[in-house]
Amino acid sequence: MIGPPSNTQIWIAAGVTDLRRGFDGLSGLVQNKLEKSPLSGQVFIFRGRRGDLVKLIWFDGDGLCLFSKRLEEMNVSVRGRPRLTFHQNRSLRNEFMALRRVQALFPR
Repeated sequence: MIGPPSNTQIWIAAGVTDLRRGFDGLSGLVQNKLEKSPLSGQVFIFRGRRGDLVKLIWFDGDGLCLFSKRLEEMNVSVRGRPRLTFHQNRSLRNEFMALRRVQALFPR
């Protein structure tokens, strides 16, 4: 199983993000609002207005990856600071790991 390094930092952006943004828009948010580099290898998570959609942006060493996840029974609510329940956090982490396994099946 291939996954991100154990010391990978995961950042959750506070507030609501316009999820119509793609690679360039979300990378710009990472640089301008979070003052981080989107090419750092860290994972950046953004939530939509309704709280049922999240997007992850991550640089895996070969290129920038953009993942999208629709939460069927969960809703990420944000008041001041983002708060995920244990199950939401585990679900996002499991999905991220599954996407890494799929990516490993299709090397470039």
